[in-house]
Formats: sequence, structure tokens, C-alpha cells
Amino acid sequence: MMINKKLSHAGIAALLLLVIAGCGEKPAAAPSNEAGQNSSTVVSGAGENTGNTEGTNGDEGQNSASTAQPTASATPASTEPAAPEKQSQSIAVYFTDSQLMDLVPAKATISFADDVEKYTEAFKALQASDNTELVSLWSKIELKSLKYENGQVLMDIHKPEEAQLGAGGEAFAISALTQTFFQFSEVKSVEMLVDGEQVESLMGHVDLEHPMTRENSGL
Repeated sequence: MMINKKLSHAGIAALLLLVIAGCGEKPAAAPSNEAGQNSSTVVSGAGENTGNTEGTNGDEGQNSASTAQPTASATPASTEPAAPEKQSQSIAVYFTDSQLMDLVPAKATISFADDVEKYTEAFKALQASDNTELVSLWSKIELKSLKYENGQVLMDIHKPEEAQLGAGGEAFAISALTQTFFQFSEVKSVEMLVDGEQVESLMGHVDLEHPMTRENSGL
């Protein structure tokens, strides 16, 4: 009985020591809120830095893309179409003698790129003679404009007072004009205006037809 009691007391004492030992351990301290906040701040900062780095890389990517794009080549200067090549033709033009007694043909060479220029140059050839013995009947008359369409030459002239001729000179002038233009087979008629208007007579002596035709001219 004495031994059992001693064992019982010893067991109780051991249990007490264990209890006392367990009670003596201090519980681990919970992490403070400040530490948690610092951790959040660090993580957040790292995220922001990472975002900035990605943004920078994005800018660098855009810069690289811009740099990599090929530069636009210079736009070639527009070139004007080449002017049509001119051709030359020998024609007959008509003058009169110094006494205005007869109509005399002469040769002239004209250069032109189209029909309008051809008939304009033919009229200019009527205005000047290389032969001093031949007189131009159109030298003082100004050609304001000339058009050609559907076989008709339409010309607008200005006749100053010093270009006035008598009846014979006027008849020769009209004949010189029609014979010069009707040598071109494609010309069927000539319509002449004076300062944009149809007139009954060029110089007041001979009726002016509107238009003058190849048939009426006897050519």
C-alpha cells in the first residue's frame, strides 16, 4: 500500500510538472498590422514598377516600330506631256502687184502642230511678202481668233481705218483669202467676223457672204 501511494504521488507530480511546463511556453506573437502594411506596400510598389517597366518597353516597342518603318520615297515630279511634233508644208499665198492690177500667187512654208495652227500660219503668210514687188492685202488687218470645226474655218478679225481699200483692192483681198484657205481640201467654208459680228461688207464695196464657200468661190 505504501508503494502504490508513492507511485500515485509520483505520477501526480509528473503530471503537474508537465502542466506547469506547458503553461510556461509563451504563445507566438501575431504579425503586427504595420508589418502587413509594409508587405502590401512593397508588393504594390513592385507591381507599379513592373507596370512602368512594361509601359517603357511598350514605348520602346513603338519607337522601334516607327524607326523600322521605311521612309516614304520622294514623289516623282510630274512631267508635262511632250508637245506635238510640228510638220512643215509648202503652200500658195496670194498678193497683188504694186498697182493693184492683178492677183499674184507666191510660195510660203508654214510649220504647225494642228489644224488651227495651220490655218493661223496660212493667214500670217498672207500678211507679209518676201518679194518687194508683191503687196499684201492683209498686212494691216489683225487676226483676233481662229477656230476650225467640221470643215469650216471661223475667223474673227479687226480692221483699222488704215487697212481700208478701194473696190478693186477689196475684191482682191477676199479672193486672196479664199484661194489661200480653199487650197486645203478639208476646208469647205470660211466664216469671217469683224470684231465678233457679221458684217455685210468688209470694206463697203463688195458683199461679204456668210459663210464664204468653196462652190461660191469657183474653186
